[in-house]
Amino acid sequence: MKNQKYFRATSRSAKVVMVALALAVVAGLAQGTRAANWNSIEPLKSRRGDVERALGKPLEDKPGETGTLRFKVAGGTVTVSFVNARFVANKKLSPDLEGTVLQVVLQHERAPDTPESLGLAKNSDFEREQRANVSHFRNQKDGISYTFVEGKLTTTWYSPAADQLLRARIKA
Repeated sequence: MKNQKYFRATSRSAKVVMVALALAVVAGLAQGTRAANWNSIEPLKSRRGDVERALGKPLEDKPGETGTLRFKVAGGTVTVSFVNARFVANKKLSPDLEGTVLQVVLQHERAPDTPESLGLAKNSDFEREQRANVSHFRNQKDGISYTFVEGKLTTTWYSPAADQLLRARIKA
């Protein structure tokens, strides 16, 4: 009798875990392909107002809605560039993407991160390029890149994911 109660309790716990795991997988699939985002700012989704809500007033604003904004943040600076009409035309994108974030670039000051600490060295999702003391790791599928100088993180780029750009193209 005691074993049956234990088996039922364990079985119930296993079912709860399985259901939670299934929901997490479904939620992940429902999101589709999205670009990596930083501080809730996502390429081809966020707009200038979203950026200013997240980061405050920019240090530099060049030139307005479709230019670039630069911010001072803890640990460095952030430059946000926006999709402009020329980019939309060249890439044959939907016109409603004009004014959305194109790229977020973080310039790190004295970041302790290394390719190993970020798990990049053995991650097959990242292409690696090495030139002298500069290493660049790029994941076009997720739209994120890292640059390391002498093994220390100096720059992180958040860009549209490859599939996101493909889906944004106008069907001709």
